[in-house]
Amino acid sequence: MSASWDRARSIADAVLYEGYLLYPYRATSSKNQSRWQFGVLGPSGAADAGFGEDDTVSAQFLIDGAAELSLVLRFLQLQRRHAERDLGGGRFERVDELTSGSRSWLTWDEAVECELSFGPFDVTDNVQTQTLPVAVSAGTDVENVDGGRLIRTRSALAGEVRISVEGDDGLHRVAVTVRNTGPAATSKDEAIARSLIGTHVIAEVVGGEFVSLLEPPEAAAAAVTRCQQHRCFPVLAGLPGERDLLLISPIILYDHPEIAEQSEGALYDSTEIDEILTLRVMTMTDEEKAQARATDPLAAQIIDRCDSMSPDALQQLHGVLRDPHADDPVPGAGLIPEIPEGVDWWDPLADMAVQPGVDAVLVNGVRVAAGSRVRLHPSRRADAQDIFFAGKTARVTSVHEDVDGNQHVGVVVEDDPAAEMHDWYGRYLYFAPDEVEPLDAQEGSPERSSRWTQ
Repeated sequence: MSASWDRARSIADAVLYEGYLLYPYRATSSKNQSRWQFGVLGPSGAADAGFGEDDTVSAQFLIDGAAELSLVLRFLQLQRRHAERDLGGGRFERVDELTSGSRSWLTWDEAVECELSFGPFDVTDNVQTQTLPVAVSAGTDVENVDGGRLIRTRSALAGEVRISVEGDDGLHRVAVTVRNTGPAATSKDEAIARSLIGTHVIAEVVGGEFVSLLEPPEAAAAAVTRCQQHRCFPVLAGLPGERDLLLISPIILYDHPEIAEQSEGALYDSTEIDEILTLRVMTMTDEEKAQARATDPLAAQIIDRCDSMSPDALQQLHGVLRDPHADDPVPGAGLIPEIPEGVDWWDPLADMAVQPGVDAVLVNGVRVAAGSRVRLHPSRRADAQDIFFAGKTARVTSVHEDVDGNQHVGVVVEDDPAAEMHDWYGRYLYFAPDEVEPLDAQEGSPERSSRWTQ
């Protein structure tokens, strides 16, 4: 499997399991009462009856050039797990929770991954619509555990994939529809058991390329406006610059989405930020963690990973430091910009030209900006209180220039017990550039990271 496929599949896995577990992961959590949120294709009539989802997703996208198209349909099949206590003599009693020693198992809804491949199809104009069946068998599994057993049952799923192609401004407009064709349901529980959950499609083209629907070339812009989507949207997948993979996702994404490198593992929780979820798990009591472990093996893995996370790994979740001017062609690039000639200082254009949180000044040839560490050397300031900070180290928060052209460096003193409060209120100390001594190279400002970044 290529690096592009690995990348696309990692995003597809995140799509597949979004909403599968909702923190704080206990069965009693109110959020866990409605877990299946994205890409759910309910049985016919369930949406109109008010206890299920629409039975269809459909997407149209463009291919440039004669090509072969392959589709991979992926979704989850609900698996109901019932706990039964062993009464002896071959008799069992169904219970909400089965406990044996330090372990326990709840009656819980799990899911099984399903993946079906279709194609390749020749992409030519006006191809007759092809309808391909989707069938997943019902099943029952029995797992014996201490004090009883776990019975897992799955309902049969039935559906279809329809594909058609027509010409549009020299391009091929492909329509793909996935529909649940299973029997009607009579209740919410029955409807979700017969639903395709987290439904999405990975498409691959050979001999041509997909056209971005978000940033199409000018020649394709009109054709893009004629593409229609229903409950999903196609985005380019794989590596940036490549156009041979497409992800038809029920979650809104950009082209070439990727998992943040800071994420150490999936949390299955509706695109929440990893740091928030990890800290939330760490605050759970031992009893709450035991309740979460009893729901699902994936929940137990989350608890284990959070409990064993190193300080460095936790710090990594907080974000990364990047220099916004790392690619500046010359050392002085990124400094406070000059106000355009003919623009007065009170003109909004002058205000928009500067960014104190990003702009910089050169001090002894060293670039100083937000995030830099400096040593303070007050010399000509009128405020005598500044003398008390002589020799102190500080962190730069911003760089400014007043209407007279004087430059000022905003700082927070590092060993000030109230530093965090000053930073929170935005109450900084200001020094002239020649009153600060750079201690290291500026490293940029924090950039928060989440599992659905970029």
